[in-house]
Amino acid sequence: MNQAVRRIGRSLALVLPVVLVLSGTLAVASVPWSGAPPKSQVLTASAERPASAAEPGGERAAHEMLREELEAELRNEDPGAALTSLQRAVRQDPSLAPHCADLARALGHAAVVKYGSADRAQEFSRPVCDTSFAAGVADFR
Repeated sequence: MNQAVRRIGRSLALVLPVVLVLSGTLAVASVPWSGAPPKSQVLTASAERPASAAEPGGERAAHEMLREELEAELRNEDPGAALTSLQRAVRQDPSLAPHCADLARALGHAAVVKYGSADRAQEFSRPVCDTSFAAGVADFR
C-alpha cells in the first residue's frame, strides 16, 4: 500500500509541473495584450503579394505598407494596439516575419515621438518580435 502511494506521488510530481507549464503557456498566448477588445478585422498588408522588394510600377512591398498602417494605428490609438496588429499580421502572413523586428523597432520610435517621453512609451513594451519595440524606445534615451 505504501509503495503504491509513493508511486502515485512520484508520477504526479513528474506530470503536474509539465501540465501547469503547458496550461500557463496556452493561457498567456490567448490573452489580448493591448487591453482593447479584439477587433473583428485583422490588419493585413497584402495577402496576394509576397513581402519582397517593391515591384515595378511604383507598388511598395507589403512590409512598407504595413509599417505605415501600424504607425497610423499607433497615432490614433496606442502602441499596444499597434503591437497586437503586428502580431496578427505576422501570424497571418509569415512572409512578414523577417521584417517583424524592424517594424516593432519603428513602432518604438513612433511611440516616443507620440508621447514625448521614452519612459511613457516604454509602458507599452511587450515581447513582440523579441524586444525590438523596447529597443526602439531605448534608441531615444
